[in-house]
Amino acid sequence: MQEIFKKLDLIDYIEEFTKLFARKKEVVLEGDINLHYKLIQELSSYNIKQPLQTQNLDSALMHIQKQGILKLDDIYEFVKIIHYFEYLKGFNFESKLQEWMDKIIIPNDIENIASYFNKKGELKEGIDDDLDMIKKALYSNKESIKQALYKVINSAKIRPYLVDAQVHFVNGEETLLVRGGFNHVIKASVVHRSASGFFYILPHNISELKQKESNLKNKQEEILLQLCKEISSNFEKNLMFLKFINKEFDRFDHYQARVFFAKISDKNFILPSKGKQCKLVEFRHPALHDAKPITVDFSKSVVMITGVNAGGKTMMLKSILSSVLLSKYLIPYQAHKSSIIGHFKNVLAVLDDPQNVKNDISTFAGRMVEFSKLFGSKNVIVGVDEIELGTDSDEAASLFKVIIEELIQKDIKIIITTHHKRLAALMAANEDVELMAAIYDEANQKPTYEFLQGTIGKSYAFETAGRYGIPINVIKTAKKVYGEDKDKLNELIERSSELEREYKTKIAKLNDDIAEYERLTKSLKEQKKQLDEHIYSEKSKLHKEYYDAKEEAKKAIKAKLSKESHQHLNEAHKKVKEIKTQKVQEVESFKVGDRIKYKTSKGEILSIKGKKAFIENDLGMRVQVNLSDLQRSGNLVKVAAKQKVVVNVQRPESGTISLDLHGQRADEAVENLDKFISDSLIAGFDEVLVYHGIGTGKLSYAVKKYLDKHPKIKGYEDAHPSQGGFGAKVIKL
Repeated sequence: MQEIFKKLDLIDYIEEFTKLFARKKEVVLEGDINLHYKLIQELSSYNIKQPLQTQNLDSALMHIQKQGILKLDDIYEFVKIIHYFEYLKGFNFESKLQEWMDKIIIPNDIENIASYFNKKGELKEGIDDDLDMIKKALYSNKESIKQALYKVINSAKIRPYLVDAQVHFVNGEETLLVRGGFNHVIKASVVHRSASGFFYILPHNISELKQKESNLKNKQEEILLQLCKEISSNFEKNLMFLKFINKEFDRFDHYQARVFFAKISDKNFILPSKGKQCKLVEFRHPALHDAKPITVDFSKSVVMITGVNAGGKTMMLKSILSSVLLSKYLIPYQAHKSSIIGHFKNVLAVLDDPQNVKNDISTFAGRMVEFSKLFGSKNVIVGVDEIELGTDSDEAASLFKVIIEELIQKDIKIIITTHHKRLAALMAANEDVELMAAIYDEANQKPTYEFLQGTIGKSYAFETAGRYGIPINVIKTAKKVYGEDKDKLNELIERSSELEREYKTKIAKLNDDIAEYERLTKSLKEQKKQLDEHIYSEKSKLHKEYYDAKEEAKKAIKAKLSKESHQHLNEAHKKVKEIKTQKVQEVESFKVGDRIKYKTSKGEILSIKGKKAFIENDLGMRVQVNLSDLQRSGNLVKVAAKQKVVVNVQRPESGTISLDLHGQRADEAVENLDKFISDSLIAGFDEVLVYHGIGTGKLSYAVKKYLDKHPKIKGYEDAHPSQGGFGAKVIKL
């Protein structure tokens, strides 16, 4: 594994990733990759703290299996894992993640042992009374030692011999640093001698306290040994669980490390697909700083990369292989999420010169050994750098053409770099081969590190030699030796590449122009719609004001004016009715099968009769509406297992997802519940909440009886405690 990472310049990247593991392990994630991907995606939506650094417990598990006694530190390593899973089980995860956590049931006696320790790995007080007493005695004795030492320091007799007034911790003992001749004023043992010739001493009156401390520590060790025996015996009884939880911890550690790694530099997970299509979009190789993003389609069986020296051909090869390898092990990397990476059984790289004095093998012979191994492989992707290395290029072109065509039949994908145009020309006619050329900037005389698919690139050997200091007269002579005909062939190849680049540039510009035209068209339609609505609003407002004024005039006439005035008013009223305003809008023509939008829902026209249309929305409901109320729409929404229900009512303008039945009689509650369920179905709700309370249980029984019989109820369950618990039902429609 390390060898392929090294060949693809991924060592530093993988080391950066593995630092996020709680304990050292291989990067390979065994098991169903699709399940792993789903769990990682669910986990990424939660803010979960990293687990503590943990030791490998394989040896400890073997020790338990052999009825050995674990040390307190080893026991705490298991406790750290138990504590972490107790922390995880406190989350309300989504489906798959919650199913996994539900399978991890921690035995009560293991939970009890885990409760012995605090977060620092120390035993809590109250575990053992004798142990608590010894801890207190040790603390008291330590204070006595400190006080005794400071008493000696402050003694007038010893003060002339003291180098300093500090307590020095030497060889595990609290000592004083004194000059020679101290034995005349104090009885003490020399613990150590300093580089300056002074003495670290332990006064004899402190020795008794130190002996007491030693005795207390021995007693403490005896109690701890007995406790470790009891815990180890308990662990032996739960050995299968400990093996299981140890394995699951590694699995979760794999997930969590990947989630954290993805958040660094905004990386994406690209799940390998089963199909043959392979497309890498905006990939940046981790080994490069400020790298140009690579976009390449390598769906064909062979990708042959030609072109300028030092133009990035080898890095393109490594990038393709790196993306496949990282996707295979679900390690996130910098690439657009629209990338498509195929699934391959293995990733191979033939990059180095295999010549070796020790095994007496030539470069070409070594290449043949590596290629011979491929004939026994299937469903692998292999990268070969400088394929014609080590032999006559013309002979190699014919040989490698046949080898490559044979490997294509064995479901092997090959990424090749080469400077040999004859091999590229031989393979160009094969529909399973994708040609790709590294682009050279003629004006600035340097590679662009960009690539053009579908063409053969020129090597620019003479230009590269000049750029790196070879004299111009030498290069001119070399060109004459090379021959004018071959040089013209190179120019023809480059001209072909230029024409294709120009063509692709024009296509890209045309696509941009089309996108801009579509954007402007959409904007104009939206503006026209807004103007229509504004005109209609203003005319409606004017009509209302005119109507109000007319009504006021009518009242005045009735009160004060003659009968003749009433006749004039009636005539005016008649004229007002004739000029009543209507909404100005463009009449659209519809036909059966058109996609339309009605209010807030979208659907399709089933039939048209006069000014009416019978439509079916994307939720499967059928409604008869006016054609004038419809707007055009696209983007068919596919609804799996669609229930078709014919109704003659419109969706309610307002609705709620909860109903409170507290205090109602059973028959009254069922009637209100029936109306609520009907309204919720029309509104398109998937899930609603009904509060019925606990009480005597009659209302709860009536609600359950009704729900069991209703044909549109998919299921129901008691609500979460925060939403009413047993006194409420979550109903799925």
